[in-house]
Amino acid sequence: MLDRLERIFVDVAVTATILLAVLIFADVVALNVFNASVPDTIIIVRELMVLAIVMPLAAATARRSHIAVEFVTNFLPDRVVNWFVVFGAAFGAVALIPLIWSAAHEFIYQWQTGNAFYGDLGLPQWPGRLAFVLGLILCWIRLVLMLIGDAVSAIRGRVIITGTH
Repeated sequence: MLDRLERIFVDVAVTATILLAVLIFADVVALNVFNASVPDTIIIVRELMVLAIVMPLAAATARRSHIAVEFVTNFLPDRVVNWFVVFGAAFGAVALIPLIWSAAHEFIYQWQTGNAFYGDLGLPQWPGRLAFVLGLILCWIRLVLMLIGDAVSAIRGRVIITGTH
């Protein structure tokens, strides 16, 4: 189930990236050919960027594809590296909690007030906030599941397969 959700979120991110390219291209053409811009381009681009960045976080976490600096841990025994991996997952899970809480609070506020962006189209602010919250929550769930699995592996003495170790 989680893998399927991650795949959907990645597909949303890919679609957002394609829409970003099309929208920016259309705006450049409109400015240079018709001396007019596509309405609310900056707002839409900003909101699509949120989708493109946040939605694939859980899938990147599942594949351990985040940036890692391993020049020190490459010289350590696997058992020690395992506990560094567990610590990193625990730290990440704890660090995401206030971010999720704050993002959820902002989403609820935007939903209740019905605020819209200033611009020609009057686009509501809550959809981007909702996407941000959902992306972070899915990433947190994936991180917690990995933390549990990694902790069990570390306790049993099995090597945790990271991206490069």
